[in-house]
Amino acid sequence: MSNRIAKAFENKKAFIGFLTAGDPTFDASYDNIMALINAGADLVEIGIPFSDPIAEGPVIQEADVRALKGGMTTDKAFELAAKVRANTDIPLVFMTYLNPVFKYGYDRFFAKCAEIGVDGLICPDMPFEEKAEADAVAKKHGISIISMIAPTSEQRIKSIAENAEGFLYIVSSMGVTGVRNEIKTDLAAIMESVKKYAHVPAAIGFGISTPEQAKKMSQLADGVIVGSAIVRLVEKFGENAADEIYKFAKSLKDAIR
Repeated sequence: MSNRIAKAFENKKAFIGFLTAGDPTFDASYDNIMALINAGADLVEIGIPFSDPIAEGPVIQEADVRALKGGMTTDKAFELAAKVRANTDIPLVFMTYLNPVFKYGYDRFFAKCAEIGVDGLICPDMPFEEKAEADAVAKKHGISIISMIAPTSEQRIKSIAENAEGFLYIVSSMGVTGVRNEIKTDLAAIMESVKKYAHVPAAIGFGISTPEQAKKMSQLADGVIVGSAIVRLVEKFGENAADEIYKFAKSLKDAIR
């Protein structure tokens, strides 16, 4: 497990924010990521946009479209992450789909992560049972592949949790990413099982969009992940979203302190 990822959860509840690289522009997405960090984010997920993001709802799908139209590529996402890393020591994790990683080449991708200081990868379309091929290469370069546990993972929680690296991403709800008014999954039961088997922290994501929801989820888990609600501010304010992101992220961080 990356020391940086471990530190994000040390003696506190971690606030994890997500933004899409290059949305709406390279420079604006850098400013937005720094706003998240300055507001108190303990870890940042940087989305590498993909043309067919099957786990994403409309908000992040549209962010991917904006970023790709603006010319964002995997190489430019590395460039963006390197610029962020030069100005912060908090953990950075890429979130993308297996196709861009496979196409880039596993060894080249994870070597580049190690070179610039990206600590992990979340790949929603890579099932736990099929991650060995990429995982072996990631381990060689010291990169954690973050596993996900969904409400449908009941029979697999033990094996996923026991073999988890970095942190566990607990998916709060069935379906795709997006803001939800209410989260109805029995997360307390899932977290009880996770804590029995996992040796890494667990953070809850998907659908968390208010400080109240963040506080509630932080009482169950070691951290809270917020994506669509932050990306929605980029959709609304375009290149001028950084101040709004800072205010919103700070309200989330304050809620889980």
